Amino acid sequence: MANETQAAAAGKTMRITLVRSPIGYTKRQKETVKALGLHRMHETIDRPDTPEMRAMVESIGHMVRIEE
Repeated sequence: MANETQAAAAGKTMRITLVRSPIGYTKRQKETVKALGLHRMHETIDRPDTPEMRAMVESIGHMVRIEE
């Protein structure tokens, strides 16, 4: 939690866009997409650039596009 607060305070965010459907992927990957807050194709969200968020995005890197 402290890392998220520090990243948000520093203004470091990453923009995540869902570009591939999670249909046909494992339950774990679907849950990761949901946990990030992505619901629809081509939906874009801003999240703090923390190691935890990076790990989540890395695990579904084939489904998302990241802009820093």
